[in-house]
Amino acid sequence: MATKTFKIPAALEGHGNHSACQGCGHGIATRIIYEVIDEMGLTDRCIAFHDLACGSDMMFVTNCHGFSGAHGRAIPTATGFKRIRPDMLVFSYAGDGATYSIGMQHTVHTAMRDENITAIVINNTNFGMTGGQMSPTSLIGQKTTSSPVGRTKALNGNPVDVTKLYTGMDIAYLARGSVDSVANINKTKSYIRKGFEKQMAGEGFSLIEILSPCPTNWNLTPAAAVERIQNEVSGIYQIGEFIERSAK
Repeated sequence: MATKTFKIPAALEGHGNHSACQGCGHGIATRIIYEVIDEMGLTDRCIAFHDLACGSDMMFVTNCHGFSGAHGRAIPTATGFKRIRPDMLVFSYAGDGATYSIGMQHTVHTAMRDENITAIVINNTNFGMTGGQMSPTSLIGQKTTSSPVGRTKALNGNPVDVTKLYTGMDIAYLARGSVDSVANINKTKSYIRKGFEKQMAGEGFSLIEILSPCPTNWNLTPAAAVERIQNEVSGIYQIGEFIERSAK
């Protein structure tokens, strides 16, 4: 029986391995994003705007344009570039901490203005790079370096669910995927493609959140981190498509 070979996206050719921790979802997310870009024929017409922290490694494993701005400012930086170069595929790439904490005002107001960019958010329920502190998406009861006895509603408030936050907003597309299984990776890839297609058609703002394991800061093995997504995280943050506006 012949072994199936997988084509490396043009954007990733000639680079070494992603430097993420073992079991982290950033490497998978990077792979499927650039598979979509390759399949859409946009390798020479795309630019990624990175936040600092774990996701910034993407800049060093691709051949495509990339820019790293101030922490929490990936979305507005992408917005400014898209207004200057509307012909290019423009997306931000950041974690839940940057997007829903320091960058929350941009996350909300960019959607309110329906800017024609795509925001990709890696949700691993903590601030990954800076030591595993509690983030806006950390679950009730989740122990982090800044909530050692677990997050509580009384002290820390409820976790942020962007699908509920954006209810009623007039944006092009909102979806949440995961990289915990082959089936969900394929679904997530289809969500990314739809967001990119809507952007290139000029339909407006799209956001795709991706549930990702963080074995290092969850203090779990890679396999156990995947099981946590399946048994706990995805029960709170449902996977699927939540807003899909028809073309303007």
